[in-house]
Amino acid sequence: MTGICDGRVVIVTGGARGIGRGHATLFAREGARVVVNDWGAEVDGTGGSSGPAGEVVDEIRAGGGEAIANGEDVADWQGAQRLVEAALDNYGQLDVVVNNAGILRDRMLVNMEEQEWDEVIRVHLKGTAAVSHAAAAHWRERSKAGGSNDARIINTSSGSGLYGNIGQSNYGAAKAGIAGFSIIAAMELERYGVTVNAIAPAARTRMSPPQGRIRSTEIPEGHFDPYQPDNVAPLVVWLGSGESSAVTGRVFHVAGGEIYVALGWRPGPRIDKGERWSPDELGKIVSDLLEASPENASLF
Repeated sequence: MTGICDGRVVIVTGGARGIGRGHATLFAREGARVVVNDWGAEVDGTGGSSGPAGEVVDEIRAGGGEAIANGEDVADWQGAQRLVEAALDNYGQLDVVVNNAGILRDRMLVNMEEQEWDEVIRVHLKGTAAVSHAAAAHWRERSKAGGSNDARIINTSSGSGLYGNIGQSNYGAAKAGIAGFSIIAAMELERYGVTVNAIAPAARTRMSPPQGRIRSTEIPEGHFDPYQPDNVAPLVVWLGSGESSAVTGRVFHVAGGEIYVALGWRPGPRIDKGERWSPDELGKIVSDLLEASPENASLF
């Protein structure tokens, strides 16, 4: 199989279902050898099975591609290292990491349990950091030994993290953290021939709210479904290819046929007194600044 990722080796975490499955299968169709990492857990992170990842591997192989399944816990520092080693041991190289694994524990802040906070932050944010760390350490060693890299890390943020969504303070905080992590990692890893970008996808998956807009939208038969999970993969595969070497430190929204660059925090209107303010002066000052500023962007 040949394509824009011909010969590249790709890790896709959370690669057995939904958006991650779309990434894994399209990378394979575009010529990549794929490590399909998935614990096989339920959407809330409970349980586990190697079956779903194995099914994706079987599909890839049936289509003439190369893939292996991997069940490491991405949020375990040593597990992430073993995941990277699995790619190196089986294929002799690693070119792309797609951090896609995630769980949901939606809850209003006033009702949230400590474990619900910790587990979501662990899988999304620590899982992204752990796998990125292990891969980056490998690429740095190659660079220090005189080798060259044309490597990619592609992380998964969310509109919930970029714009906010009620009931998802844990998930949104993790996804906002991933966007910030991606920008900083891009700065740090550029010297080693590694680009780092993130996507904020919108698609119909197990993690979509049952009563939300995405699941409730009815698509007439024969019409394009903008929320089909496989719509997200083409951008990710392109970002993982050799064609994207000049693109780094960016966050892209992708849904259906729509792609846009998500613009992060940036300085807005400002006032500088040139000396320390007193609290009783700031009512009008803050009011004037807010009047001159646009409203925060919204998810919907």
